[in-house]
Order: sequence, then structure tokens, then C-alpha cells
Amino acid sequence: MKRSYVPVGLLLAVLMLNIIFTQWMVHQYFYQHYTNTIIAAVINVILFPIAFLIYKKGVNIHD
Repeated sequence: MKRSYVPVGLLLAVLMLNIIFTQWMVHQYFYQHYTNTIIAAVINVILFPIAFLIYKKGVNIHD
């Protein structure tokens, strides 16, 4: 069976978004913009289940 690289690309995109929002969260915390810090943290928490669902869809159990 051929392996699909679409889930890998999607997981890389989610990882990049996690890095971006984490960096933005640290930057906003440093400059004491706490509402933006909380927004970035919530986005990071939302991205985790999305990555988990992509991983579960991409793994083929019958290999």
C-alpha cells in the first residue's frame, strides 16, 4: 500500500501554527498584554485535538 503524505503535511502545518502562537503568546506576555496571551493559549489548546484527529485519520491500523 502507498502511504499518503497529506496527513504529514497537515501535522507539519499544525506544528507550525503551534510554534507561531506560542511565540506570540510569550511576546504578548512580556509586554503585559494578558488578554492576547490568553487568546493565544486557547488557540494552542484548540490546535492539540485537531492534530490528534489528523494523526488518528492518517494512521492506518491494518498495516
